[in-house]
Amino acid sequence: MRILLHLTIAAALLAQGPPPPPDIAIDAATRNQVIDGACRVLVDGYVFLDVAKKMEQHVRDRQQKKAYDSISSARQFAETLTADLREVSRDKHLRVIYSPVATQQGPVPEQERLSQMRNNYGFEKVERLAGNIGYLDLRGFLRADLMGDTAAAAMSFLTNTDALIIDLRKNGGGDPAAVALLSSYLYGPGEIVHLNDLYWRASNETQKWFTLANVPGKRYPKKDVYILTSHFTFSAAEEFTYNLKNLKRATIVGETTGGGAHPGGTRRVHANFMVNVPSGRAINPISKTNWEGTGVEPDVKVAEARALKTAHLMALEKRLPATAPLVEELKKELAAGN
Repeated sequence: MRILLHLTIAAALLAQGPPPPPDIAIDAATRNQVIDGACRVLVDGYVFLDVAKKMEQHVRDRQQKKAYDSISSARQFAETLTADLREVSRDKHLRVIYSPVATQQGPVPEQERLSQMRNNYGFEKVERLAGNIGYLDLRGFLRADLMGDTAAAAMSFLTNTDALIIDLRKNGGGDPAAVALLSSYLYGPGEIVHLNDLYWRASNETQKWFTLANVPGKRYPKKDVYILTSHFTFSAAEEFTYNLKNLKRATIVGETTGGGAHPGGTRRVHANFMVNVPSGRAINPISKTNWEGTGVEPDVKVAEARALKTAHLMALEKRLPATAPLVEELKKELAAGN
């Protein structure tokens, strides 16, 4: 299962990482090998077999019409093939990835650990806002087995605040185990809550996810929680948002999210090319569906740039009259477009 999570975790790191690698030149033999490999791994593993076959037919038709013959740029070819596959599937998790250096399947564990550590396991900022409102800026749901100490430190810092804002506006996703870990802090130690299910085509099995009986550090039960979203919020970050929205444990503030509910992992089809194959799908235990293609609708829809002040104001208004001066100040700033 770990291999299936590598790409979504890598995507979370990519959102805050270095610029894309330089381009390389490719020939007809490379193009054909990548197309053959992409079609093979999609038919073998894509979550919906019928859609995989339609994707293959669409790409083969374009190949026969010589639509790819003039492409010598690896980056352009990866982007074009991705676009053609998504034209059929509409699946934003599906993509063709190239590397200028020949790669092995999956990241090297030590490199992955160091990369996640340098990104502080996704924890960008922890802060106490005016009026004793907690704020957590989380940029990725990185490996749960690595992020535990950092999550415990963040939640222990926030434990004495009156309400919590979790900012996922720049969060591209990651590990569903990390979603379960962070969600567990929002419930009491005796509460085992069914969060989500993941169905995997290859095994024809459904994996169930619950809050954890034990977590390091202090919990944050019962207090108000607000989640900030944007169009960039994706994958595991959407799962966290969708789960807590359906459980009525959080109020969602911001924009509709990206719409990716099909987790998967990379399959190498050439020394310089891999395909991310979405091989599973989320099934929420309450809605019996997911956010694929639609995104998660916020409870309070505002532009991304106004989401933090809007949530902060909502949290302060629940604590009137003690917070009256701060409420008036934030109302003026929002009215002025700040």
